[in-house]
Amino acid sequence: MSQQNLLPDRPTLLLVPAWYSDQAREEIVLPLAPAMYEVTPPAQPSAAWKVTCVKDGSVVYQGIGPVEVARSRAPF
Repeated sequence: MSQQNLLPDRPTLLLVPAWYSDQAREEIVLPLAPAMYEVTPPAQPSAAWKVTCVKDGSVVYQGIGPVEVARSRAPF
């Protein structure tokens, strides 16, 4: 039995700025692979960042940024 089969897949995370810090980021677990999300930066500085699921077009996040969709470094 391979050790790779024993470890769960690493989850996809949406990394957004924390309201309480200029340095900290909050992690929100997303159900699909990172490639299934599109991050759109604002056209104007006062506009919101937007994260859309490419599978169904739903908006996953709209708010302050910068934001990033990434694979977690560790399984959980």
